[in-house]
This record gives sequence, structure tokens and C-alpha cells, in this order.
Amino acid sequence: MAAVEKRRPAVAPAANFTDSGRPAGPRAAATAESEEDFLRQVGVTEMLRAALLKVLEARPEEPIAFLAHYFENMGLRSPANGGAGEPPGQLLLQQQRLGRALWHLRLAHHSQRTAFNNNVGVAYECLSASGRKKKPGLDGRTYSELLKRICRDGEAPEEVVAPLLHKIQCRDHEAVPLGVFRAGMLTCFVLLEFVARAGALYQLLEDPALAVADRRVGQAVLDTLEGALRASDEAAAPACFLEAGSRLGPDSLALAMDRALVARRPSSPMTREEFLEKAAALFIAKVKPVG
Repeated sequence: MAAVEKRRPAVAPAANFTDSGRPAGPRAAATAESEEDFLRQVGVTEMLRAALLKVLEARPEEPIAFLAHYFENMGLRSPANGGAGEPPGQLLLQQQRLGRALWHLRLAHHSQRTAFNNNVGVAYECLSASGRKKKPGLDGRTYSELLKRICRDGEAPEEVVAPLLHKIQCRDHEAVPLGVFRAGMLTCFVLLEFVARAGALYQLLEDPALAVADRRVGQAVLDTLEGALRASDEAAAPACFLEAGSRLGPDSLALAMDRALVARRPSSPMTREEFLEKAAALFIAKVKPVG
């Protein structure tokens, strides 16, 4: 009897599935590639990359909160949001853009020149976003309003910063190019730091009991500061004036104070406000006016 070969019915190979229910193998690779393409096409990949670069530039103490704030404000950057048309909506949008621009400007200290300049460019882009009835660009009114907010949030006395704003502001309907915008932002931030350092210097001069400084000593320190700034005349950048003030060594200051105290003439007190106003005036005198 001939041997009978038993044949089993052919069974199609089962498709491989992952635990998540997605097909494994070549189909899974194709799906992953299509997902990556989708994220890249809609701009998510570039947006996440930009956000991570901002974290690396700013190095905040709370990176998660920083990213949350960053993404919360992402929508305000889009020019498409500028087409509301109603004056109340436009006013609110403008205030939001100013807040977002100010947030970008504070991400990096002005001494981090590359990061600061990049953030200035982003702030300029935020404020230049246009609506349907408005041409793109930054006008002098928005630029001047941002300067005022920087100085106000920096807690500098109004009488101290008013002369600077008068020098670097633009007319309301004047077009503000990026170069002027960058110079104005840098000058404001440097002035705020200059005034803060002058305030710390005044604390060394004032009498704790009277909360004022001797006028002779205060004026001697201001004269020494003016000499340091005069030596930096050739450097036009505002940061150079700040560096010139920082080069005031303890020896030069002590010598100036000693000379002032040697003259035993009667002296009146100098208040903190007066000292800061005079110190800021030395800085502002070196700033070139706009136009």
C-alpha cells in the first residue's frame, strides 16, 4: 500500500503586531516615517527645536515652567492673529504683543550678545506682525511704549530715565528699522544696570543714621565716574560705558573720597535720588539721539 502523504492546508503568516496594536516591521517603519513627516510639515519639529534652544540660551532655574510660559505665548507671534479689526481687540492684542516682546527681551542678559540679539529679532518680529488693514512693520508709537515699559518694570525713577527716553524715542508714525530697535533696547537695559550699580555705590557713601551722603564725597565720586566715562568716548556702544564705570577701582574711589574729606568746608547732604539722577545724566550724555 502506497504511503499517503498528508498535506495540511496552507495558512497565511500572521501579521506581527506590537502591544499597542500597530503593525510591526516595514509597515511600522513607514508609519513612523509618515508621523515624522507630518510633525515636520506642520512645524512642530521646528517649534520644539526652537523652544529647546531658548531653554539652553536662558538656562532658567525652572525649565518646565519656562517652557509652559513659552508655549502659552506662542500663538501671539502669528501675524494671522492681527486681523481682528475692532479697536478694542487691536488694543488688547497690542498689549499682549508688548508683553510677549518684553518676555523675549528678558530671556538673555545683554552681555550675552548673540542670544540677546536673537531675542531682539524675535521681539521685533512680534511687534511687526500685521493685520489685514495694516502694513507690516514697527511704528514709533509701539517702539516708544516698549521703551517705557522696560524702564518702568526696571523700577528706575521716572526723572532718571525721562531724559534717555526723550533722546531715543521715535515719532508715533515713524517707521522703526531693526537696527534702531536693537540699539534702543540695549541702551535701556544698560541704563537700568548702570543705575542699579550707582545705587549700590551710593549705599557705600551714605550715613546709615541719616540715610544721606556727604555732598563733597558724593560729588567727588561722580567726578571720578565722569572721568572714566570720558575715557571711553571712542566706544559708541552703551555697554562700553557700563564697562568703563565698572573699571572704577577701590583705590581711585578711595582717593577721591579722601580728597573730598580733607577739605574741611561745611557740606550739605546729597540724597540718593539726586546721586542717581546725576550719575544717569553722565551716562545719557554719551548716548547718541535717534535720527
